[in-house]
Amino acid sequence: MSKAFAFMVLVLLSVAAFAGPSFAQTKTTASPVPISPVPAGPVFEKKQFTYEDWIAGRFSEIVTVTGPGKLIFLAGIGAWDEVNGATLFPDNFMEQCRFAYAMVRNRLAAQGATMGDIVRQTAYIVDVRNQKDYGKCRSEAFEGTTLPASTGVYVAALGLPYLLFEVEITAAIAK
Repeated sequence: MSKAFAFMVLVLLSVAAFAGPSFAQTKTTASPVPISPVPAGPVFEKKQFTYEDWIAGRFSEIVTVTGPGKLIFLAGIGAWDEVNGATLFPDNFMEQCRFAYAMVRNRLAAQGATMGDIVRQTAYIVDVRNQKDYGKCRSEAFEGTTLPASTGVYVAALGLPYLLFEVEITAAIAK
């Protein structure tokens, strides 16, 4: 009986957390400091921060997004044929990487976003010896923008034979 009760409490707390303003904004605390007026319109702000010198130019350590906006999550994108799923450019890391970032650009454009709107990326690379080429490919893809918060993961294999690179993206734009 106690497990069932604990489960029900967990469900109710989950519903309350996701239910929206009716639950989340019922806080009523007195404040000795006057509350500043609400801005006239919605404000959207994306900031990128790098605190360590050795990281500067490599990626952003922190990206913050505040205000009303739209988050865009792209599942892993690699170099595969859109019709039959066959891996493109087998054994050519740079071409796979460039193709994947071109697809990222296309997918973001379909949502009204650009490479500059990316706030987070995770790159999956099969062979650590491709690290230098990955750096070059990523620099090309993000040329003219600030690099997002990034993680590179070296893996034994990806979901398709001969796939050497895949990238997962999160972007944020003003609504």
